[in-house]
Order: sequence, then structure tokens, then C-alpha cells
Amino acid sequence: HHVTKLYPSLVPLRTEEDWCHELMGLSLKNIEITIKNKKGKKVYSDFGEMLFTHFGVSGPLVLSASSYYSAQLAKWTKKNEKKKLSRPECRIELNLKPALTAEQLDKRLLREFDSQKNKNFGNAIDGLFPARLIPVMLELSGIEPEKKVHEITKQERQKFAALIRKLPMKVEKTGEFAEAIITRGGVYVKDVNPSTMESKRLPGLYFAGEVLDVDALTGGFNLQVAWSTGYLAGTSAAGS
Repeated sequence: HHVTKLYPSLVPLRTEEDWCHELMGLSLKNIEITIKNKKGKKVYSDFGEMLFTHFGVSGPLVLSASSYYSAQLAKWTKKNEKKKLSRPECRIELNLKPALTAEQLDKRLLREFDSQKNKNFGNAIDGLFPARLIPVMLELSGIEPEKKVHEITKQERQKFAALIRKLPMKVEKTGEFAEAIITRGGVYVKDVNPSTMESKRLPGLYFAGEVLDVDALTGGFNLQVAWSTGYLAGTSAAGS
């Protein structure tokens, strides 16, 4: 039987940015995550909850995103295996305020700044983010924390708004197999009879669950695959 290449899936993602480590344990809700490839093409995008870890990002939203990254990795490896390239270049963009359009976010910042004109920039954004995220946003903004709000230019404000909508991270790789909920890859499904789960190559041999090259997003779908194929393989084997 042919077994397709295995990859960790539904797994945390490791990122290159050091500031992710500083946010370990911080959970963000109601945010949007987008993964893009080297050419800027959208690979995955969804809305939900995520978590920063000591090596990158995790949480329900990231686990689902990792499935698409693993699929991208599989295509990349097959295409570039002779070049010995280890991974596709992908980046994550976090939209911290997905409920607001770019125009609405700019107006929100204007209101915040107008009400705190004489404050330092570093003290004027505490209503926008969780406390632990503020130092990171200050550093990435390029605006001096001690700069007075009324001195911030329109260009600086718009650049800060763009950062809020597209907080960038570069994916280094996925977590290891031990961290993954499932694996991507396995026994080639075209060699298995889907009505009985019996091998087309060797009668009397049955396959079920994660040993097959079948995977799905988080949400109980992989458990359903395991139960359904296990039941079918068992009853088919007993019947034969």
C-alpha cells in the first residue's frame, strides 16, 4: 500500500517573531486571522479565538488554520522536493478589530485621540487592547510612547490603524507530531473500498480512522471519521 507523506495537522504554529513569546498565555477573542502565501494569495481566513504561546500561536482559530498551512506545505514539498526547500513562505495577518472597517477604525482612533490630546501616546491606547498587548503594539507602531497625542500625524495614525488590521507574523513551521490533534496523510484512499473499508490490494485487510489519508477541521469531524470508518470496517470484516 502506498502511504502519502505525513504532516502534523490541527497543530499550533511556530512563528519567527520574538514578541509572540512575550505574550505567552494571552488569549484574544473575536479576532480575524488570515494566512497568505509568498505571492500574497489568501490561503485561509476565519474569525474566532486564538492564544499566544512561548513559540508562536495556538487556539481553535490557529488549529484550523494549520490544516490549510499543512496542505500548502504538502503541495510545496511535492513541487520543490528536488530543491530541498523545507517549507512554503507564509505569513499570518491578525485583524484585532474585524468588526470595524478601515474607515470606522480611523474614526475610532480619532475619537480616542481627541479625548486624550495632551496624553502621551503610550497612555492613550489602553482602551484599545489587552494590557499585555500594548507594549508590543507600541513597539511595532514606530511611534514614540512619550509622544503627545496631539503631535501624532495623520500618516502615523493611519499606519497605526493598518497595523491593528494587519498585525503581521511569519510562520516558521508547524508544531511537532506530539502537539498535533491529527496527522495529514496516510494510506492512499483510492486503494481502499469506501463501501467496506477493505483493501483493494489485499482482501481481508481493512483500514479505519487516522491511518487513512483523510483529515478534517476541528469540531468533531475527525472523531466522526474515526467512528464511522471503524464501525464500517468492523461490520464488513465480521460479515466477510
